[in-house]
Amino acid sequence: MKSDEIIPVEVMIEMGNLKKDKYEDWRRGQVPSIEKIFEGNLSKANRILRIIGFHAHDLNMIKRPTVYKQWGKEKKRTLKFSKYGERVEASYSTHFILNQSNGLKSAKTKNMLNFEIKRQEETSYSLKEL
Repeated sequence: MKSDEIIPVEVMIEMGNLKKDKYEDWRRGQVPSIEKIFEGNLSKANRILRIIGFHAHDLNMIKRPTVYKQWGKEKKRTLKFSKYGERVEASYSTHFILNQSNGLKSAKTKNMLNFEIKRQEETSYSLKEL
């Protein structure tokens, strides 16, 4: 992961919710959508995407819509993240770039994001135990 950019799919790989080899299968067009290979339920994936979006907004990061194309020699078709529509697609495919005018350190940004995602997961698990 680039130090000045947050890429939702890479965050999910780092968190262990996407296996690198399964992600590469999706990039080669062997899997219909990334949600088919997400390890965990889709509400967790949506929570991760929302947290990323909240932090990117709070840190005044710049949104960069990205189109994912199939790897390989075949026709380069556009890959799908979800079967649930454009809004979900945009959540997965939008990258966030650190606004250099903020003067924020990128390592601090990533640490804050990882802390918040873990805190949210711990909170949701502790609420289920009640």
